[in-house]
Amino acid sequence: MIDNVAVETAPEVPLWKNPAHPVTARVSALIDAMTLEEKIAQLYGVWVGASDEGGDVAPHQHDMEEAVDLDALLPRGLGQLTRPFGTAPVDPALGALSLLRTQTRIAASNRFGIPAVAHEECLAGFAAWGATAYPVPLSWGATFDPDLVHRMATAIGRDMRSVGVHQGLAPVLDVVRDARWGRVEETIGEDPYLVGTIGTAYVRGLEEAGIVATLKHFVGYSASRAGRNLAPVSMGPRERADVLLPPFEMAVREGGARSVMHAYTDTDGVPAAADEELLTGLLRETWGFEGTVVADYFGIAFLRTLHGIAADWAGAAGAALRAGVDIELPTVKTFGAPLVEAVTAGRIPEKLIDRALRRVLTQKAALGLLDPGWDPVPPALAGADLDDLDALRGRIDLDGPANRELARTVAEEAVVLLSNDGTLPLDRPRRVALVGPNADEATAVLGCYSFPQHIGVHHPATPVGIELPTLRDTLAAEFPDTEFTLVRGTGVDDGDVFGIPEAVRAARDADVVVAVLGDRAGLFGRGTSGEGCDVESLALPGAQQQLLDVLLDTGTPVVTILLAGRPYALGRAVAESAAIVQSFFPGVEGTAALAGVLSGRTSPSGRLPVGVPRGAGAQPATYLGARLAQAGEVSNIDPTPAFGFGHGLTYTTFAWSDLVTYTGEAATDGEFSLAFTVRNTGRRHGTEVVQLYLHDPVASVVQPVQRLVGYTRVPLAPGEARRLRVTVPADLASFTGRDGRRVVEPGGLELRLAASSTDPRLTATVTLTGPERHVDHTRRLHAVFEEEGEGTGV
Repeated sequence: MIDNVAVETAPEVPLWKNPAHPVTARVSALIDAMTLEEKIAQLYGVWVGASDEGGDVAPHQHDMEEAVDLDALLPRGLGQLTRPFGTAPVDPALGALSLLRTQTRIAASNRFGIPAVAHEECLAGFAAWGATAYPVPLSWGATFDPDLVHRMATAIGRDMRSVGVHQGLAPVLDVVRDARWGRVEETIGEDPYLVGTIGTAYVRGLEEAGIVATLKHFVGYSASRAGRNLAPVSMGPRERADVLLPPFEMAVREGGARSVMHAYTDTDGVPAAADEELLTGLLRETWGFEGTVVADYFGIAFLRTLHGIAADWAGAAGAALRAGVDIELPTVKTFGAPLVEAVTAGRIPEKLIDRALRRVLTQKAALGLLDPGWDPVPPALAGADLDDLDALRGRIDLDGPANRELARTVAEEAVVLLSNDGTLPLDRPRRVALVGPNADEATAVLGCYSFPQHIGVHHPATPVGIELPTLRDTLAAEFPDTEFTLVRGTGVDDGDVFGIPEAVRAARDADVVVAVLGDRAGLFGRGTSGEGCDVESLALPGAQQQLLDVLLDTGTPVVTILLAGRPYALGRAVAESAAIVQSFFPGVEGTAALAGVLSGRTSPSGRLPVGVPRGAGAQPATYLGARLAQAGEVSNIDPTPAFGFGHGLTYTTFAWSDLVTYTGEAATDGEFSLAFTVRNTGRRHGTEVVQLYLHDPVASVVQPVQRLVGYTRVPLAPGEARRLRVTVPADLASFTGRDGRRVVEPGGLELRLAASSTDPRLTATVTLTGPERHVDHTRRLHAVFEEEGEGTGV
């Protein structure tokens, strides 16, 4: 024993900060230690922008909200940082430094040392300056390739995590119900199984990279009336259950998504943000979701301002909390002082605060943000001299060669060849008239949530940050001996026709015309595609159809290329174009992908995730229509598409043969088994996309004529054949019955093996036997394709 000597002992680590204890115990201890104000502070975000000088972030000034005083807020803590990289152009390394310093400040300002969760958009790549802009989700759907989308998502997630981001606001799992809706480009397609499988692959990729994936928009947003953004939703419970919910169900169950974002819309008078049956009853109690529910931006305030179900901000906050919303985004509004006052006054029970807080803190614990060893330095800045700003600038490359190669692969697989009279691939043409508003427009490959189109347009003096070759550039490199004559002809939507005569002259002097038409991505009316850019019809914007028609009149073969965010009716071009190539905003490598398809360097393998309409006004229409939705003598409007869901040509031909039904009769809890052969009968390598559709001719409630229940990509060399076997669970025949429960009914079915929804190749008639069987969210979700015992697809 040592007398008169003070012995220093290490301070006791609070239970909540000790990783040796279970997370539930840690979170409970932390909640017990917090004041009401500290609890609520964890339930909102603040919209900020990183500093290009590496200093603290600055609150974003948004026209929908008043300014936020960080000095006043931070002593209570902070739940989230909204879009530090996606608010203004900032060098990635200095942005990471700014986020690091801000997180350090946040942790030091509150008495528990808890940092914030930083979230960003990642609908088409990490939405940050200088980051790779990948193809939009509609192109992901066109690949019919979940494995490739998984790889892309992993790369996106790694880039985000490397600079200190924790959560990504993607994927969009809304199923297209009306192609006039501006956000079609953000969706994966018009079929719930395609959306579910591709979206779940994306979720897995983000989550495996350490990023919290956020499913949106839950649920009904894409079914708004007349395709108008934020319009009410006219949808019955069966359509919601069988069309719109399955992708979310799959992504929760199989993808491991840790967050869900509520939709803006209301269904039958109940806003999604205040729908307890949806956000708590279905999502949590039935599906078992344990993550966080975040508000779509300003969505809680909209309960008062747009929906009128709350008289004040506190009422809006209470309605959202009761329903199951945990976090207010993008910034503090209803969850600030109004919520504190309402809880203090007894209007809103504190147990609702604690319920949401438990979910938020559990997620922060999983991210390591409650650990004593938490380090604010992100991986990309590890070992760097954080005081040398000149050395840091340019240190982080978010658009490196591996990203570009992956972006090109996705873009190539997503190119859809709609028609071709043999003109493609082009055979060393001597003179090409390159015509149209998107022929020499660098940003024509980008969607509205890419950084250049979303944020960069507000900073015209700042370089775009990524290499964006135009189609003119890539075609000139692809065809070095060809003489190209470039004529704009008209703008995307300006209606200008003064350049059309020059385009006609160039076409008459050329061996072939390449007409590059389509969209300009933007937001809220600044584009022809994108959020808030809804359209009255699916006619090509502006004077583009007029330009296309006069080019067809010249007699020179016209190859029509669409760089767009939605499908458009093409009028005469459907029958008269020499070829039509559809590309849905294919990203930074999109023009290289298109040039490769035109030259034949690559063979197209994309398939339509949404049908291309024959007429501009027959909307809404999807291939999932019931019998009454088909063309008939009782109406003069024909909704039959020019090119149906799943359609896409290649540069070779395929023969399908030798169908054998091993199991043609199965119990309602059993499965069917089929086998068939696909052979490449052409002279070039190609990929066939085998699609499996189910037709239920007699059911207790009206069913779509057919619906996709499985698919697989089959690459084949010339002359090569593959024998495939597919196992089809009876569960795939289930639907929502009259009593609101999902049921498998006995009776006859058709299993159609098809090249598209309009091109069945082989049909097996099978029978379900036995009693009706009710199934739930644990039912089997996939048909299994196998070749020689090995899985070959979804």
